Amino acid sequence: GRAMLSGALHLIALNAPQTGNMRGIRGADFLCFQQARAVGLKGTFRAFLSSKLQDLYTIVHRSDRDSSPIVNLKDQALFRSWESLFGDDASKIRENVPIYSFDGRDILRDSAWPEKMVWHGSSKKGHRQTDNYCETWRAGDRAVTGLASSLKSGHLLQQTSSSCSASYIVLCIENALTSQSKK
Repeated sequence: GRAMLSGALHLIALNAPQTGNMRGIRGADFLCFQQARAVGLKGTFRAFLSSKLQDLYTIVHRSDRDSSPIVNLKDQALFRSWESLFGDDASKIRENVPIYSFDGRDILRDSAWPEKMVWHGSSKKGHRQTDNYCETWRAGDRAVTGLASSLKSGHLLQQTSSSCSASYIVLCIENALTSQSKK
């Protein structure tokens, strides 16, 4: 079963695109939690977003940032580690490894996500950009902006400023190795 990869962290997309209004980081985190549970995943999943009280970089527990590969729903490796997503020489998503939604669709190929953009609201180093996270993910209007990344670039933290009315991919990251998570 899954025991072999207890040393990996899953990166999985929500089952539908979202505008910049996700009812705040709590709303986004709750969708990650709900959809993970619905498919029987036991880990703690958090939205791949920076917000008022958290930098994206810090979501994954310190002890797991360097040593654990980041894998998709089917346990295929996307990145060497959480650490490798950040900075100027950030790794690209491994070639031909899909990112799946919780319900098992390949988000790059599925038409449910017409725009292959991922919300994140972060600098390249994974720090919050306060004028660029859709007012703490509570605003879905055109006049407000949030930072997003084109999945086609292969990078999750490319810096594209987008209108918060856009419907983009939202990723969820398992924030600690399941074997260590305390209930």
